[in-house]
Amino acid sequence: MSARSTSSSPSSPDSDHGRANHVIKFLVRRLAELVVVFLGVTFVIYAAVFALPGDPVAALGGDQPLPPRTVELIRAKYHLDDPLWSQYLRYLGTLLTGDLGVDLNGRSVAERLAGRWPVTIQLALTAWVIQVVIGIGLGLLAGLRQNSWIDRSVLIMTIVVTSIPIIVMAVAAQLIFGVRLSLLPIAGVSEGWPVSYLLPACVLAIYGLAAVSRLMRGSVADTMRTDFVRALWAKGLPGHQVVGVHVLRNSAIPVLTYLAVDLGALLGGAIVTEGIFNLPGVGQLMFQAIRTHEGPTVVGIATALVLIFLATSLIVDVLHSLLDPRVRHD
Repeated sequence: MSARSTSSSPSSPDSDHGRANHVIKFLVRRLAELVVVFLGVTFVIYAAVFALPGDPVAALGGDQPLPPRTVELIRAKYHLDDPLWSQYLRYLGTLLTGDLGVDLNGRSVAERLAGRWPVTIQLALTAWVIQVVIGIGLGLLAGLRQNSWIDRSVLIMTIVVTSIPIIVMAVAAQLIFGVRLSLLPIAGVSEGWPVSYLLPACVLAIYGLAAVSRLMRGSVADTMRTDFVRALWAKGLPGHQVVGVHVLRNSAIPVLTYLAVDLGALLGGAIVTEGIFNLPGVGQLMFQAIRTHEGPTVVGIATALVLIFLATSLIVDVLHSLLDPRVRHD
């Protein structure tokens, strides 16, 4: 009898081994799914980029057309006359070695990105921290004070913010805080972090901040109506423990998903924001590459961004299982 009880104990080696097997199977399945998604998305991007109108080789000469022999050699060097599927398979082969390819001027895409990532990462993380701190704070406050003036103010603020185009918001921020009040620089990164990044980060974060606060408000409101929260109040637990531990933890799960995906989007570089504030980041490089028909550069940047999205998606799935015990890996 005691042996049977021991073998069925949740802390027994068999139970731990079974839980580990579930986690391993879950990770293998998710990785297989992500590989399929990666192949599909990168092929679509590759096909779309090289189907854009205009000849990228001809654009290399600017106002002076290149000699036909030179154009022929460049097209042969980059296999531009091969079938699309052959070009894509060749690109995958180089990608497996960690090479994102070279542009039509012979420059390594990975090296060009390496010089841009620090700016974009600093901008993205600054904007993301603003979203996390202010967005979750406002959402939690509005959720705990439902139908109060605080709740209505947060709702009105988010509606107003999301209705303003980002280009208008960015120019207005430059005019007010940079030109008239002279509080922050309006362009460039000459003054370093955080001074040069604070204004564009606030502009970039304000739209995600509105979404986070709305999502957090709804999640907190739903969690406050659950039976287990009522039971915690009935047991006489302190308010800071109920809200700060139980309510916040359960309410943060859907917000965490959005924040993780949004971090991937922010790391992708905001083309408009980096362009207006003249920040030499990934978004600005992407815009320049699209404008000059540099297909290899666009595909290389897009591939790096897809990998970031897939990695954040996998991390979110793992965090879900840690934060919510109801999530199973079956």
